[in-house]
Amino acid sequence: MRELSAKLISDTVKALCIKANFELSDEMSESFLEALKKEKSANGRELLNQLLKNAEIARKERYPICQDTGIATLFLELGQDLHIIGGDLNKAINEGVAAGYREGYLRKSVVADPLKRKNTGTNTPAVIHTDIVPGDKLKITFMAKGGGCENVSRYMMFRPTSDKKDIEKFVVETVEGAGANPCPPVIVGVGMGCNLEGSALLAKRALLRKIKSHNEDKDIAKMEKELLDLINRTGIGPGGMGGTVTALAVHIESAPCHIASFPVTVSIDCHAHRVQEAVL
Repeated sequence: MRELSAKLISDTVKALCIKANFELSDEMSESFLEALKKEKSANGRELLNQLLKNAEIARKERYPICQDTGIATLFLELGQDLHIIGGDLNKAINEGVAAGYREGYLRKSVVADPLKRKNTGTNTPAVIHTDIVPGDKLKITFMAKGGGCENVSRYMMFRPTSDKKDIEKFVVETVEGAGANPCPPVIVGVGMGCNLEGSALLAKRALLRKIKSHNEDKDIAKMEKELLDLINRTGIGPGGMGGTVTALAVHIESAPCHIASFPVTVSIDCHAHRVQEAVL
C-alpha cells in the first residue's frame, strides 16, 4: 500500500489552479494559429490575434487569462492501492483551491447559497468527481469553468426513437442560442446516454479530451466532425463577431442508458479552456 500525503495533494492543487489561470496551454495556442489560417473574417482574425496576445501577456506578467477565474472543478482518478495520510482527501483538495486562489490573487466566484448569494471568499467548495481505479497513483485534473460558458449548458431527454439528426439539431441550436456568451471559439462537449446526472458528467468529461482527439467509435467520431462543420457554418465566429471558426472541437462521449430514455447534455468551454493535470 503506497502512501501519499494530504499536504502534497494540497500543494499540487494550488499550483494547478494558478497555472491553469495564468498559462494558456500550448495545445490551445496551436489551435488558435490553425484557426487563423481558416478564419475568413477580418474581425475574426483580429480577435484570434488578440487572444494570442492576451495569453502572452498573462503568461509573462502573471495575470489571469480571464477575469472570471471560474469555479474549481476537479476530476480525480484515485488508485485503490493508495493510502492518503495526514488528512482528508476532499479537505486537502479544497485547501489547495483556497490557497491557489488566494496566493494567485484570483477572483473568488463561489457563493455559499444560491439564493442568499453570499461569497465564501475562498472559491470553495470545489466541485470534485472521484473515480476509484486500479493502481497506487492519484491523477488530478483541474478545470476552471467560468460562468459565461457554464450558463449556456443544456440538457434534454430525447425519445428512445430519436436519431442522429435530432441530436445534431439540439447541439447546433444550443451553440447558436449561446452566441457570444461562452466566448468563442469554443470547445463543445456532448454527453449521450447514462441518466440525467450521468449525461452531464459525460459532457463535462468530454471537454477534458485533447482537442484533436476523436471518439474511438467510428460512427461517433464521424458525428463529431459533422457537428464541428455545422457549428462553424453558423457564422458566430471568434468573440461572436462573425466568422468561420466558432468552435475548435466537438467531443462526444456516450454510455449505456435505460431502454425508455435518451438523455443528452451539451457543455461548452470557452476559448481559454483552463485545464491542467498532475499525477502523484
